[in-house]
Amino acid sequence: MKLTIAKEQMINGLQAVQNVVSARTTLPILSNVLLRASEQHLEFTATDLDVTISCAVEAKIKTPGAATVPVKKLFGIVRELAALELDLEVDDKNICAIHAGSSFYKIHGLSADEFPPMPQFKEDKKVVVPQETFKGMMRKTSFAISNDESRYVLNGVFISLKDHKMTMVATDGRRLALVDEEVDIAEKNQGEFIIPTKTVLELNRLLQEKGTVEVRYAENQASFTLKDEKTSPILVITKLVEGNYPNYRQVIPAETKERVTLVREEFLHALRRAEIMTTEKSNSVKLSFTNNKLEITVNSPDVGEAKETMALNYKGREITIAFNPKYVIDPLNALTHDEVFLELIDDLSPGVLKINGPFLYVVMPMRLT
Repeated sequence: MKLTIAKEQMINGLQAVQNVVSARTTLPILSNVLLRASEQHLEFTATDLDVTISCAVEAKIKTPGAATVPVKKLFGIVRELAALELDLEVDDKNICAIHAGSSFYKIHGLSADEFPPMPQFKEDKKVVVPQETFKGMMRKTSFAISNDESRYVLNGVFISLKDHKMTMVATDGRRLALVDEEVDIAEKNQGEFIIPTKTVLELNRLLQEKGTVEVRYAENQASFTLKDEKTSPILVITKLVEGNYPNYRQVIPAETKERVTLVREEFLHALRRAEIMTTEKSNSVKLSFTNNKLEITVNSPDVGEAKETMALNYKGREITIAFNPKYVIDPLNALTHDEVFLELIDDLSPGVLKINGPFLYVVMPMRLT
């Protein structure tokens, strides 16, 4: 394999795929990136056997071929090179030589034949959505994913494609985030699946504000092809989380009694300040809603106390409810709307955070002390 490639293109390709490579792997081949040169493109592929990412960039191919090279070493070298273009050549012993200006490097690689084959799809259920929509839905839900490995079906984002709607849900048992958007879905493409946390993190990193994402899924895997006019397509293939997602609809309160309109930024900053005074033992903030006023209070025996007062338009009955501040801050951080609405029943029932849009967040209260 022999080629010439712009440093910027090489970095773009490596950056797209390298995050999926695990630092701790017992299989040396999984520390490597597969380089495949053909038809004036250099394709990069990396995998940890659960998630596979592939991306092709433009290059001047002199001799087509394929090889694998340690991805972290290769990226580290290319990133620090002074030259804007580099020549890359791999011999029949899988030794990769890099010439760039006055720099020369040789890296020992492994045969492309050892690299795990790209997963193939038997079924072809698919839906195409704007990347901006998909990215926004991920941002509004992924923070609520559970990291409790004993409840593995919650270790990811649940996606439902039904009734011309794409719905995303994430929950850890103490809070639940849900968003849905209208999407053109043919009847044969309807279905549900759970994408694991690692894939969610990669998609959050790779998704752009422009272009489309083609979502395809089969019984135990899904793929996401990210396309836009400026960059080369990126393909993400993932194993799915096996199991049935719990009935999330049943935790959403059927009706609430009080609805409070809050300025998101003001509410967020007040909670952030109050959170500073919490500890692991005493990790709740108390919200007291009275006539046209919200008081946020924290009382931590080991640290001290805090009190924040916000003026608001509220004429409902007085309610005092306590929450873990992180569970209210997370959705406020993920949203961009100026106003949010907090719907309450009483001090022991879940609170529901909404916006003027297809988003809903349920959070369990903490006991008042």
